[in-house]
Amino acid sequence: MQTERRLTSFSHGAGCACKLGPAQLQEVLGDLGPASVPADLLVGTETGDDAAVYRLNDQQAIVATLDFFTPIVDDPYDWGRIAATNALSDVYAMGATPLFALNIAAWPVDDLPLTMLTDVLRGGRDVAAAAGIPVAGGHSITDLEPKYGMVAIGLVHPAQLTRNSSVLAGSALVLTKPLGVGMISTAIKQGTASPEMVREAIEVMTTLNRDAALAVAEVDAAEGRTAATDVTGFGLLGHLHKMLISSGVSATVDAGAVPFIRGSVALARAGVAAGGTKRNRAFVDPHVGWGNLDEPERLLLADAQTSGGLLIATTDPDGLRQALERRGVLGTVIGSTSNREVAGRITIEGRIEP
Repeated sequence: MQTERRLTSFSHGAGCACKLGPAQLQEVLGDLGPASVPADLLVGTETGDDAAVYRLNDQQAIVATLDFFTPIVDDPYDWGRIAATNALSDVYAMGATPLFALNIAAWPVDDLPLTMLTDVLRGGRDVAAAAGIPVAGGHSITDLEPKYGMVAIGLVHPAQLTRNSSVLAGSALVLTKPLGVGMISTAIKQGTASPEMVREAIEVMTTLNRDAALAVAEVDAAEGRTAATDVTGFGLLGHLHKMLISSGVSATVDAGAVPFIRGSVALARAGVAAGGTKRNRAFVDPHVGWGNLDEPERLLLADAQTSGGLLIATTDPDGLRQALERRGVLGTVIGSTSNREVAGRITIEGRIEP
């Protein structure tokens, strides 16, 4: 039994960087073709939103999502925490309250001890407990590559649902976590990430988006119209493009305002980038006016995130930032939306500081 191998050495791509690229997913879903959609399915695949939403009655809709990925860090407990936080993020992004979760796990039983899988599941359970929900079961298989994640189920009032497709022109774009996780996870896999960098990335990835979602709900209740998505595998620009094209608006992003985890910019300039990040960069290229950004800066804005923050479009940025600050959440205005360009178009201004 090869217990000495690092957990990330089993990953073909770390975290959400291992998912199908946006162009690949678009091709598959396009070939699959449309399906009949019942009236009570409020959110399906049409807008690429974060979770499915099905109306149960006039007061309740169920929110369902599934997310899993390969190891992004070498500590199994931390990997479990990250994967669970990431799965629950989709529920929060829809404005819903989590109800329960189910585990999904694949494990190389001949190469890694089962005690490590126990640690992964314990990490997931502890995050679920912090979110106030149980892990009610799950499914496991043997596999040559370890994988872990969760089905997350939530509940929302249909009138309080937060979508990615309701962005209004004239909204401010607010980001609630720094970027750079993809660069750092690639450095972890390569064995070149510093302990400080790893600690900061883990802290970002294991912070629930619950408080950010509560701030969005507070602003919505005050009629400050918001739309939201969480920033994960398709990167900031990929998820922003999906929001814009489904809402019929365009956006300008101030690259200099975008926050990054310390060390991630230097990694990008040193040529460290995940395969998923490069796929994201190629996918958004036709839809982005890059301005004065060089290639490392472009990759940073397309960096494949894992358990990233919420990207929020709001007509009340001051109210949102105050609501976020009261909950101790970072809220950085990184751009704005308009209807001056074709839907989905992103114009980049400024530069990313070294």
